[in-house]
Amino acid sequence: MLRKNLASSRLMRVGVYGLLTLTMAAVVTVDSAEARRRHRHHHARHSPHNDEGSYSPAFASIVVDGNSGAVLTATNPDALRHPASLTKIMTLYLLFERLDSGKMKLDTEMPVSEHASEQSPTKLGLRPGQTIRVEDAIKGLVTRSANDAAVVIAEAIGGDEDEFAKMMTRKARALGMSRTTYVNASGLPADEQITTARDQSILGRAIQDRFPRYYRYFSTVVFNYRGQSIRNHNHLLGNVEGIDGIKTGYTRASGFNIVTSLRRGNRHLVGVVLGGRSGGSRDAIMRNLLAENLEKGATRRTVAAIGERGTSDGGDTADQSTVQMASAAADAPAPSRAAKMISALSEATAALPPSPPKETKVDPAPMTSGVIQNQPMALIPGSTDPMKPVKVKTVQVKAGTVKLATAAPQPVAPAPAPAPAPAAFAQRVEAVAPSPPLVRAEAPRPELPVQPAGHGTGNGILGVLPASSLPPASSQAMAYAPSPPPAPAPTQLASASPTPEPISKPTVTRSGWIIQVGALDTEAEAQKRIEAARSSAQGLLSKADPFTETVAKGDKKLIRARFAGLDRDQAEAVCKKLKRADISCMTMHN
Repeated sequence: MLRKNLASSRLMRVGVYGLLTLTMAAVVTVDSAEARRRHRHHHARHSPHNDEGSYSPAFASIVVDGNSGAVLTATNPDALRHPASLTKIMTLYLLFERLDSGKMKLDTEMPVSEHASEQSPTKLGLRPGQTIRVEDAIKGLVTRSANDAAVVIAEAIGGDEDEFAKMMTRKARALGMSRTTYVNASGLPADEQITTARDQSILGRAIQDRFPRYYRYFSTVVFNYRGQSIRNHNHLLGNVEGIDGIKTGYTRASGFNIVTSLRRGNRHLVGVVLGGRSGGSRDAIMRNLLAENLEKGATRRTVAAIGERGTSDGGDTADQSTVQMASAAADAPAPSRAAKMISALSEATAALPPSPPKETKVDPAPMTSGVIQNQPMALIPGSTDPMKPVKVKTVQVKAGTVKLATAAPQPVAPAPAPAPAPAAFAQRVEAVAPSPPLVRAEAPRPELPVQPAGHGTGNGILGVLPASSLPPASSQAMAYAPSPPPAPAPTQLASASPTPEPISKPTVTRSGWIIQVGALDTEAEAQKRIEAARSSAQGLLSKADPFTETVAKGDKKLIRARFAGLDRDQAEAVCKKLKRADISCMTMHN
């Protein structure tokens, strides 16, 4: 009996424990489902761009011809979307503006605040009290899309991130991005931060037109920072020929976004994809859009650069931009070149002063001790500006035999007699000392016309050389100009039939890091190697400066094939890619 009671008690305890376990599991499941339901409801209510609470954001895209400004294809180009890290393109636009004006430099150290260090990943891991160089912050944004570096830039320029976001929005309006609003510098989730595919294409074109020197940072493939090797999130860069940037972005609300610039041959396309379902599908869509529309692109630049205009909300006028250019709509047709020339000629003709009466006689200015008085010369043909003081020498030259030399003997034909120079013109002519006798025999000279009274006596205006002392061809040198052109070097006139000497090429100063892809026997082979390297680099050398350099190795001449204009990270990335393609490559600092 006792055994039966113990067994029954044990079975009851097991049953109670099992019932409690099932109850707890049911409660947890219900709570979890309720939490997910509430989250979806909240997300749908605060993110109106999602489709009925799903996590798949709506899609939008556009491809614009950078040469003509025409829209080549578009899907929902003006629908509101979240920019995510595409926000950092505007952050860098304002930073490039400071660099371009000299208010900041690439080696300027920016302090890291506690607010900046607390930003969510992705980030560089900056700590409060540290500093970061402007150039490192730029590379951190274009490669890792570092949110902490974006806030550091915002605080360095605007004082705090909120004020900087207002500056970003004003700049967007100045550029014609009418449906874009910024509330932070990084693109971290915010319901009020919105944009459109068309607005992002405007920004993608404007930052290239305005800051070509700094835009090259968007082509950074690898960034080495404090022992880390950080690769760019833009996987099209270096894998699609001609792509030179610019930025990717992702949040749950925005989906996978990208702004891309492609330059191939003489064509230039700027594409935008918003709301991709994954990074791979977004990249595939962009590849297809660019491939389908490349042949539609114009081969000559006809559209005006995207400029900035004043805002109407009482903000800064174009944020005190130093460059004021006419704003062009993305799909507006460009005026023809003929229309531009006719308009320019009409304006120039209307601005010309009326011609002076023919019978008006211009009296010479009074003589001084070698200095012309500053008197208005409104009656000089073709000018309404006053003459500026010019120091001259008064020289009396005795007429003598003048001998001429040329590079090769030629028969000398009599030149037509020059008309006397107007008195007003003569005031700007400096007296010229006679050249030493040259080697050729005297040429027959034609009879000179009768000169005005006092001409050649030393009593003329400013002591102008007597016409009888000048060869006929020399009289044409008495031109109205602020300074005479330099005389030819005597060595070029020393012989009746000299051999032309080769002109040495000017030394070209090349900037940045240089990579060498080979030392070949001929110029043609070096050029072929340059083209092979450019093709194998798959767009990494699109902004580089190719050149060849001749060197002597003993009694043998070699032609080096090189590229210049890279930074260290770019040079190392290019060499790594070329070596995988069995092309020799070495880097060096210029």
